[in-house]
Amino acid sequence: RLYLVQSGGGSVQTGGSRRLSCVISGYAYRENCLAWFRRAPGKAREGVATLYSPGGTAAYADSVKGRFTVSYDEAEKTLYLQMNSLRPEDSATYFCAADPGSPKRLCTASYDFGYWGLGTQVTVSS
Repeated sequence: RLYLVQSGGGSVQTGGSRRLSCVISGYAYRENCLAWFRRAPGKAREGVATLYSPGGTAAYADSVKGRFTVSYDEAEKTLYLQMNSLRPEDSATYFCAADPGSPKRLCTASYDFGYWGLGTQVTVSS
């Protein structure tokens, strides 16, 4: 059983930055598929970024490429999402997700993640 505890949400103005954190506890696998998703009111859930750890390459949704960066601190077991140049359309509830021991080739936004954070709201005002 994994536990994902998120923090870092809040309100920010257009063009600002925010870093989301997701502390993962309760497991001992070294290989993990990790991701950030978001859901805005009235819209479908969107995969924002995925990262396979260790040694995987991050992948991003086109809507956030060049502005968002996903990273994982293996020692702290914390997943981060650094969000820069924020826009009003980035406003959403953001969720971290993890699946331990998953194959690297399956680690994409369409993967069926087994563990999720409770979500944190990010609001970008114009």
